Amino acid sequence: MAIVVNMPRLSDTMEEGVVAKWLINIGDSIEEGDILAEIETDKATMEFESFNEGTLLYIGVQEGETAPVDTLLAIIGNKGEDISELLKGKPEPVAESVKEDIKKETPPTESKAPEVTETITEPVAATSGGRIFASPLAKKIAKDKGINLADIKGSGENSRIIKKDVENYTPIAATQEATSQAPVIAFTPAGEEHIEEVKNSQMRKAIAKSLGNSKFSAPHYYLTIEVDMDTAMASRKTINAIPDTKVSFNDMVVKACAMALKKHPQVNTSWNENTTRYNSHIHIGVAVAVEDGLLVPVLKFTDQMSLTQIGTNVRELAGKARNKKITPDEMQGSTFTISNLGMFGIQEFTSIINQPNSAILSVGAIVEKPVVKDGQIVVGNTMKVTLACDHRTVDGASGAQFLQTLRTFLENPVTMLA
Repeated sequence: MAIVVNMPRLSDTMEEGVVAKWLINIGDSIEEGDILAEIETDKATMEFESFNEGTLLYIGVQEGETAPVDTLLAIIGNKGEDISELLKGKPEPVAESVKEDIKKETPPTESKAPEVTETITEPVAATSGGRIFASPLAKKIAKDKGINLADIKGSGENSRIIKKDVENYTPIAATQEATSQAPVIAFTPAGEEHIEEVKNSQMRKAIAKSLGNSKFSAPHYYLTIEVDMDTAMASRKTINAIPDTKVSFNDMVVKACAMALKKHPQVNTSWNENTTRYNSHIHIGVAVAVEDGLLVPVLKFTDQMSLTQIGTNVRELAGKARNKKITPDEMQGSTFTISNLGMFGIQEFTSIINQPNSAILSVGAIVEKPVVKDGQIVVGNTMKVTLACDHRTVDGASGAQFLQTLRTFLENPVTMLA
């Protein structure tokens, strides 16, 4: 009996989805667990797997098309099965094309290579033809973390990628405020006018709606401090000298924020009109730039993580976000957010609050400059951070006290190692 597959609700806020890519063709055999399509939601592009087995008899939403949740997406059944009753109300040309497809005696199918089970202790044989050389363990870790091995420089023999290369890899996209890649526009000759309209992605529309609602509903105000980073730089160098250990300045900021939030619970709140929600847990969202826009993976119970655990989790989640492997659950539940543009050389900026959070921290670049210490002008390294607060929940004094505590942790990193 044929089964109707509807457009799934892949996130709690999803109202419609776009079929980014079909991975199964009409007439192909399907097994339970096979990936049918990539669906673009308001938060990410996600793989949608089949919960049924049979033959794909009908595609109701073509690649690039948008459809509301619960719209007929596909029909799966027995080869040659009559699905005309299920297609009532659908355009006749589509139904006819489907009937022609399912009449084919030998539908094209993609051959599958036999599954190979890797033995972690065995090395990978070197071959030619541009193949990436990596140990099986490195491959497994990269697969689990959603990391593309092509982006990693190997430190093993003959540039072979090994375990520590994957574990210490920091995706370029990690912790960056998103600016989606602009489409390539051909400029017209001088004196000619031309306008080209590019369809907004589901993610871009969701970002516009979310940030618009936040900016226009929450009374934002901003507080900026400059932090002495000399000791932090020396501490990071010492920590990273330990084998198989890598800590970034962003990891230090995340850890310092988690500890400061414990001392200033007013900043770890949410506005709910009639009540203010005080979160006893600390889940920090870290803004990550991806091709289509901005994703905010969430580090659950950040205050309970060490610096190295924070670094590992940030790299893993950023890799998943970039490779479209991140799940809605991994992007939900933040109580505070951090956005870092320091790697772009941006010294100071403000961010829009990621509701329902009450605050977001904008992190700038570390700048070498003349500073005054003990009455003397010396060369120092400073970093500006700006806290955007929702005035409905966080008053100016509360925000300022949070920043004072944050400064103390960042300027004395040893206090974060206890």
